[in-house]
Amino acid sequence: MFPLIRPAIFAMDPERAHDLSLGALATWARAGTPLARKVDDPVLRTRVAGVDFANPLGLAAGADKNARAIDGWFTLGFGAAEVGTLTPLPQPGNARPRLFRLAADRAVINRFGFNNGGLEAGLARVRTAKRAGVLGINVGANKEASDRVADYRAGVTAARAVADYITINISSPNTPGLRDLQHGPALRELLAACVEARGTTPLFLKVAPDLDTGGVDEVARAAIEAGVDALVVGNTTVSRPPLRSAHANEAGGLSGAPLAALARQRLADFRAATGGAMPLVAVGGIGSAEEAYARIRAGASLVQLYTALVYDGPALPSRILSGLAALLRRDGFASVAEAGGSA
Repeated sequence: MFPLIRPAIFAMDPERAHDLSLGALATWARAGTPLARKVDDPVLRTRVAGVDFANPLGLAAGADKNARAIDGWFTLGFGAAEVGTLTPLPQPGNARPRLFRLAADRAVINRFGFNNGGLEAGLARVRTAKRAGVLGINVGANKEASDRVADYRAGVTAARAVADYITINISSPNTPGLRDLQHGPALRELLAACVEARGTTPLFLKVAPDLDTGGVDEVARAAIEAGVDALVVGNTTVSRPPLRSAHANEAGGLSGAPLAALARQRLADFRAATGGAMPLVAVGGIGSAEEAYARIRAGASLVQLYTALVYDGPALPSRILSGLAALLRRDGFASVAEAGGSA
């Protein structure tokens, strides 16, 4: 059905279309309406950071900033959904327009700036969700925070009782100065504070794909030394590969198919820098079973997607999972973990 309604969706302002889609997904989930064929295959089950996942495919943060449709994401087949980014205080984000479709490139540019209703409201929705899968909560700092480490500590502390894992997001390009936390003493101070605050809840660190080799090595070393449980590699990019769409020069972070090559390289860089000692979550340009499988074989323990849903609709997760199970069996792997890093 999605190919039939996509032209009407694409005729709307992108942010309005996204908000309406979230509302519809939440409504369908409450009604118990099945939106996709469930793929429950033992070969897809995996365990990462002490958490059991029915499959390795997750929804990336940013799709559901305010945790509005948690139940709905699991009806699409995702093994995990990561909601947020949630900040301690509500904030409106950057001025509109701030979301742009690049249809000819199967891409999106956004410059949202951590727009969300705040931790209190988001976590209230988390507490009432049915959660038929793993729930990650992505936390960040308010734009005007005088002490960003304190904001992250507050987010981790608040989320730890209700999250299956927590991700601290220092990779958004749309909050001025945020990516500075990926380096030096600021990074070590942040990680120490958040590891202390997380209690027994697994802590993931989300980093940018735009890090250079030195930055990759620094992040990997600091994360291992601090006791972070996994790295999410990565987020949108401020770089611009060749693009065809009219909005190609808009400011913000680029996601979708054009990000795939950079995301693959950064995954390989972090695999080398960590020596396989830390689970990696691959994000960026994943839109098919083949691409998900390639990232797993390159060293990812889990994969996430978001932008591909804009172009392929709600049936995409089940298609990817069916294809991924077939690829694992074709190559003689008994599990996702067995395939991980095999390339």
